[in-house]
Amino acid sequence: MRRTASALSLRIALIVSLGGFLFGFDASVISGVTRFVQPQFGLTDAQVGWLVSSPSIAAMLSMLAAGAVTQRWGRKPVLYVVAILYMVSAISSAVAPDYTFLVVSRMMGGLAFGAALVLAPMYIAEIAPAATRGRLISVQQLNIVLGFSTAYFSNYFLMQGMTEWGWASEATVWRWMFFVEFVPSLLFLGLLRFIPRSPRWLYLAGQEAEAVRTLEDLYGTEEAAGMLEQIRTAVAEKLKTPRARYRDLLSPSISAVFWLALLVGVLQQATGVNAIFFYATTIFERSGIGANASFAQAVMVGIINVVFTIIAIVVIDRLGRRPLLLAGLLGIAISMGITGWGFQAATYSITAERVAVVAEIHPDADLSGLAMLEGETFDSEVSFRHAAEAALGQDAFTEVQLAVIEQAITMPSILILFGILGFVASFAVSLGPVTWVLLSELFPQRLRAIGISVVGFVNSLVSWLVQFMFPLELDWIGSSGTYLLYGAIALIGGMVLMRRLPETKGKSLEEIQKSLLDPTVAS
Repeated sequence: MRRTASALSLRIALIVSLGGFLFGFDASVISGVTRFVQPQFGLTDAQVGWLVSSPSIAAMLSMLAAGAVTQRWGRKPVLYVVAILYMVSAISSAVAPDYTFLVVSRMMGGLAFGAALVLAPMYIAEIAPAATRGRLISVQQLNIVLGFSTAYFSNYFLMQGMTEWGWASEATVWRWMFFVEFVPSLLFLGLLRFIPRSPRWLYLAGQEAEAVRTLEDLYGTEEAAGMLEQIRTAVAEKLKTPRARYRDLLSPSISAVFWLALLVGVLQQATGVNAIFFYATTIFERSGIGANASFAQAVMVGIINVVFTIIAIVVIDRLGRRPLLLAGLLGIAISMGITGWGFQAATYSITAERVAVVAEIHPDADLSGLAMLEGETFDSEVSFRHAAEAALGQDAFTEVQLAVIEQAITMPSILILFGILGFVASFAVSLGPVTWVLLSELFPQRLRAIGISVVGFVNSLVSWLVQFMFPLELDWIGSSGTYLLYGAIALIGGMVLMRRLPETKGKSLEEIQKSLLDPTVAS
């Protein structure tokens, strides 16, 4: 029975977390799209930032509402809505006739993954045994990174199909990149019929018989009785307290937990993860390695992400949440420092031979203005970009900027690859999976839904800011300053969490709440 129950819990977690796979795919597919869409639609850096980040705006609204909606209607019906939104977003993005239509289509996907990111860890925490809860919730993060990796592979093969086999053009290849997402979203919709409703939600909704059957399937008859008694006790305590309100998160008894959860949620995004993942190919192109190599290195990002997420899943219930989080933040700080130093060492210069290479890539572009920069060496990416833009004009520079930077730059590009992969490994073993595990554990039952929703909302807000500001930061403070900023945030955040973060591994949700909310109980 134990083996069967464990297998059932894993199967359910894998199905539910397919929403995370779709989030990862939807989020990272844009890294290959922007280099085609920007010149085709004539987008500015701010418009590119909005295209990449707009789903996070929708996700913020979705996350804020998800807790209350799922408390009323249950987890499973909302997951059906999530799957349908992913399908519609994939199709409409692929056929988008203009920039505005594409942004709206992307925001539909944002509504889906905002709800999915709140729902999946909440649902899995409510069906998982305490001994494997961290591992099962981490399946969500594994699926997210598998989605990232699949999108990088998909983009790479579609890019190869365009350049090597000529079956698509720059005007159409990005549409296929979007359309691929329709397949896993359809699979997600079909598999949802095989998951049960949350036993904790069923009991709260007065459907005790179904709650008991689900618990027996998950834990076996004997253990189910004990779990049901724990739920009864928690519900009885809930009924003695007033209805959960958002302002309750700031009450003296829970405010410390709320601010801790909020800090972890902010750090997950403020350290720059979605700038790295969503602009991966652009980052590598700026190191001067070329478009095809950039797509190939993005695939390496996906592989490293998957490998270290699996490592985190294996050790999170052994080593605990705290050591993984602290070690990962230190690794992020070091990796961003290496990346920042690599770009700081770069120089930029234009020669007639390099202009000729750009002309081969963009035969219709007027590059004559670059002649005035020949013989001059720039130590700053920002100053070089501004000089090249002034020489060519804003519209012309927007079309050719990646090719110009690629040809002009001289730098130790291996450091950029090493730093970015180090960042991805550090994030994947820490902030990636641990954040959502902690959020599902820290809040008491009465406030769990709205607590995760509020932190998720702020998490998405910071994610949006990072995504939207990244192209502008590259223009204002350059690549070096941007990555050093991310590293500094990780270092400061790690120092704060070293003093404040408790360990939650191996404890039931009820035990965690007792230890956090009752200062007389050791944490």
